[in-house]
Amino acid sequence: MAEIYEIIGKYTVIYDIEGEDGYIRAIVAIPENRFLEALTRELTRRGFVMQVEKDPYSNLYILNIAQLPEEKRKFPWVNLILFILTILTTMMAGAFQQGVNPFEGLNILRGIPFSFSIMTILLAHEMGHYLMSRKHGVRATLPYFIPFPHPLIGTMGALIKIKSPIPDRKALLEIGAAGPWAGMLVAVPITIAGLMLSDVVQVSSQEGLYLGNSLLFLLLSKAVVGNLPPGYDLHLHPMAFAGWLGFFVTSLNLIPMGQLDGGHVVYALFGKRVHRTIARITWVFLVISGLIWWKGWLTWAIIGLILGLGHPEPLNDHTPLTKREKVFAVLSILLFIITFVPNPIVVKGL
Repeated sequence: MAEIYEIIGKYTVIYDIEGEDGYIRAIVAIPENRFLEALTRELTRRGFVMQVEKDPYSNLYILNIAQLPEEKRKFPWVNLILFILTILTTMMAGAFQQGVNPFEGLNILRGIPFSFSIMTILLAHEMGHYLMSRKHGVRATLPYFIPFPHPLIGTMGALIKIKSPIPDRKALLEIGAAGPWAGMLVAVPITIAGLMLSDVVQVSSQEGLYLGNSLLFLLLSKAVVGNLPPGYDLHLHPMAFAGWLGFFVTSLNLIPMGQLDGGHVVYALFGKRVHRTIARITWVFLVISGLIWWKGWLTWAIIGLILGLGHPEPLNDHTPLTKREKVFAVLSILLFIITFVPNPIVVKGL
């Protein structure tokens, strides 16, 4: 109790405080939002979580403070095994992309360029979430990679698990947006290098399966390769394909719905009510896109219903974003727009 009283007293006036060391309820006056944010940060660093309520009958705030149990650390064997397996499955996919059987001789080594590229992009994305979680005192696991023995992609991505509540909107924004931006910082140079290694080939028929373009990938292609003459197409190097996948994964994560990265960003920027409205509009958009363009969007619409379109409140939902944070949120929404591919798989003449 004495420790909590001392911490709160540095930031505001305490009108009432009760409880024990494990759980404390305090009624305080908050001079301004930044003080509330600073108080949240210090309590989080010391192993406490603070849920903030506004007293409906006054200008006072009610702080519900609880101490988190001590975090147990153990060697992440599962994370390491999944990481190694995903390296193998992406190497297999990379070898198949090169037109060789990865199970013959050392052909699997032909898949290193693709495996290295896609694993680096995914690792950067997830570590962006992880490191930003640690910065804000939010407990999170190391990335779990998902091996997928598919001859084209080799993985279903990666994820981390958040194990403690999100303290406020700033933390929600930075944790949600850090992954996509970290992944893009790696994906863009990999894509440029891959495009430089890609081949312009003559095609005798327009029939077949083609990758759809996001605005960003199209602009990079124009800048690196230029306009293709009629009858020619770009055969992507495995690194360029990994970059394309990285852009696509970024757009999927930034879908403004539920608790996806994009849902975090929208909630942090607009709050619960607007998030709910945008999530519902996005769900309808996915259904329409699935009927018009790519059937996979219907799968994402179903996933959205299963996981839920809503978003839980952070512990402190009263401190708004600063102007700089709002700009960052808007830029994150723009990142979704320029990486979104309406029709990822284009079928021509089949």
